[in-house]
Amino acid sequence: MRLLVVGSGGREHALAAALVRSPEVDEVICAPGNPGMESLGECMRLDSSDPAAIVALAEALDAGLVVIGPEVPLVAGAVDALQAVGRLAFGPRAAAARLEGSKAWMKDVLAEGGVPTARYRAFGPGGQDAALAYLDTLSGFYALKTDGLAAGKGVLVTRSREEARDAVSDYLSGRAFGDAGRTLVIEEGLSGPELSLLVLCDGTDAVPLAPAQDFKRVYEGDEGPNTGGMGAYSPVPFAGREIVEEAMSKCVQPTLRELAARGVEYRGTLYAGLMVTAEGLKIIEFNVRFGDPECQVVVPRLESDLCRHLLEAACGHLETPVRFTADACVTVVLASEGYPVDPRKGDEIIGVEQAEALEGVSVFHAGTRRDGSRLLTAGGRVLDVTATATTLAAARSRAYEAASLISWTGMHFRNDVAATAAKEAGK
Repeated sequence: MRLLVVGSGGREHALAAALVRSPEVDEVICAPGNPGMESLGECMRLDSSDPAAIVALAEALDAGLVVIGPEVPLVAGAVDALQAVGRLAFGPRAAAARLEGSKAWMKDVLAEGGVPTARYRAFGPGGQDAALAYLDTLSGFYALKTDGLAAGKGVLVTRSREEARDAVSDYLSGRAFGDAGRTLVIEEGLSGPELSLLVLCDGTDAVPLAPAQDFKRVYEGDEGPNTGGMGAYSPVPFAGREIVEEAMSKCVQPTLRELAARGVEYRGTLYAGLMVTAEGLKIIEFNVRFGDPECQVVVPRLESDLCRHLLEAACGHLETPVRFTADACVTVVLASEGYPVDPRKGDEIIGVEQAEALEGVSVFHAGTRRDGSRLLTAGGRVLDVTATATTLAAARSRAYEAASLISWTGMHFRNDVAATAAKEAGK
């Protein structure tokens, strides 16, 4: 079978690397892909935000399955368009992808479904005075979120009322995130460790994958602005079977039931962003695709066949048991100077081959391009240095050893990814 993987980031690189190992796969085509994915299969030009372009390429390739990585084409209706021409696609249709496309709508779904989440209100253009008044009702810990897609950067969590007030003005005016922020969701701040749970859904059943934890702030100690993610690890020492079962029963299943009550079927990956609060688990957000960089630490631990799981979900019949190795996996994201505000691009990268030569190490490309024989930076998050080992401490050590072999001007990364978890797991 020929597979088409849509996307160009580290998530898609990790997915393609797993899919190419499947005995059911004859060929993987990546579109638009990236330099790291070229070793796995042909990379073809594609505007991945355009559902019509995705359909045209899938038809030309006679793809047996189209795996869509990013949220933008899912929200735009790429799966609807593929199904309309009889193509099998992994991912939710537009009606279900609205869970990520509109945070205000997602919060309404949670409220109607009785899913535990932070107290909130949504405000549109002209709602600045009401939004500022709502801030006064909160306890001095605020979370402000764009309603629309903002590449994982449209969230401000702050204890500063002045910063929150400024953000209300910047978001609703469009200065901060354009149209994505002209509708704003304000939530009470929550405290506790965060947890990411990726769940495979077939429209009826839902199967959890191994939990992961990511690091959203750009600097160590969870300082600085939010990013798309600066690292991740799996397994998570505090997230055993009981936590996963609670997340499924109290958060995931009620959400799927509420969607079904609204006539919305969910197939694909449902990403549950959770927080373990003093009152129990609460949903921070749902995304409608594999998390990035969580995918890079969950999928490498998968022992069963990823292609078989995605096919079954797309067809509406999850049957094959999901199995994971006992190994641990850690990803450290290497970022460009200026990320996440104004990342510098075009710097030459050296050392990737040496890093990948280390045992248990893979380097997934997230924002790179080729210029002849040179590999250059082409985005904010550039490389995902990923290592597996028998323990979190060993995987973490390998990942940082590999990261130390790679360099370019202005490269930066967090040094504390999985540090606390590795200590806890070693006790």
